[in-house]
Amino acid sequence: MSGSASKAELRASALAKRDALSEEQRAAAAQALARRKLPFEVMPGMVVSGYSPIRSEIDPAPLMRALAEAGARLALPAVMARGKSLAFRAWFPNDRLMLGPLGILEPSPAAAELIPDIMLVPLAAFDPEGHRIGYGAGHYDFTLEHLRKTKAITAVGTAFAVQQIKAVPAQPHDVALDYVLTEKKVFDFRS
Repeated sequence: MSGSASKAELRASALAKRDALSEEQRAAAAQALARRKLPFEVMPGMVVSGYSPIRSEIDPAPLMRALAEAGARLALPAVMARGKSLAFRAWFPNDRLMLGPLGILEPSPAAAELIPDIMLVPLAAFDPEGHRIGYGAGHYDFTLEHLRKTKAITAVGTAFAVQQIKAVPAQPHDVALDYVLTEKKVFDFRS
């Protein structure tokens, strides 16, 4: 792919690689994340937001269960509207979820709203600088920018190793990740 590939082209290429993974590879990768956990200490009571995987995203549920066993409180995002911050609602591994406005499973609106300390962030592609390509709506960039005005939040991308690309054509509004976890490696972008 040329150095001038657009985000859309890079996204399509990375998603094709992700889609080509077998169910066995996906399940093994999710378990590898759970075994490794996060590359920093998660104190009991800290709020970790995950996500309900869509398409062929890596499933963060095994990792989230491991973090809950270590004392973390869990949350899942709820899409409010384009251009608005995601809301994060308390979630327990056996809770029933409902379809949100974008067809993504979310906790009930009756669940307590929490502000995460750590956000597990899905992505289509990422680069060695901590930039990510999402699906184009900007929900996570907007949410991180908004919430970080009042609280330090650690953003941890979760992905398959095949989703790494050479460079994301980052824009000024794009928010870089602090870490990316794959089944093969931990990337630390904080320095």
